[in-house]
Amino acid sequence: MEKLYKGIYEFKESHFKKEKDFFKRLSEGQTPEVLFITCSDSRVDPNLVTQSKPGELFIVRNVGNIIPPYDSIKDKNSVAAAIEFAVLGLKVKDIIVCGHSNCGAMQALYKDDSEFANMPHLKEWLKIALPVKHVVANFYPSISPVSCQRITEEENILMQLKNIQTYPFVAQALEQGNLYLHGWYYDIGTGSICAYNPNKDMFEEIA
Repeated sequence: MEKLYKGIYEFKESHFKKEKDFFKRLSEGQTPEVLFITCSDSRVDPNLVTQSKPGELFIVRNVGNIIPPYDSIKDKNSVAAAIEFAVLGLKVKDIIVCGHSNCGAMQALYKDDSEFANMPHLKEWLKIALPVKHVVANFYPSISPVSCQRITEEENILMQLKNIQTYPFVAQALEQGNLYLHGWYYDIGTGSICAYNPNKDMFEEIA
């Protein structure tokens, strides 16, 4: 905690003072053009990897960058609430679903249920992504463990892109050309980000 307290002081005394006018304008409202949905993993920082400023990204983070399909969770679905606010309230133009390498949530899909004995909420949450595991088993039956990890992470991104299109207002905005979806994969070790190309059905590095 001491490091965080020191950081707060340095922010207020240095960066904030230099950008005082910027933060004054920022305090009056937000107009982000991008909804960025990514994992809670502490190694993933959307603003850092995109070099964006506060106010430019509306960020949703959760375990495994999972998007529950419309109506799949009737009670207290905070992801759905954020999507509604971003698309209908903020009128974002782009939605990015960003997965990443060495994702613990995707690794957890292959663990035994007994390992979640004391984590019932996590167990229930990950059930939403179980179809990804079945896709990998059906279409990539002979891959190595290392390849399985990467493919699971990429297939999860594609699954969540499908899930978000089950929201009627998202589907409508897409059809009208007012909204665009993007699937990104962030490799933490290399710093590279790949974007899904639907025409080639593959992830290509953003150059």
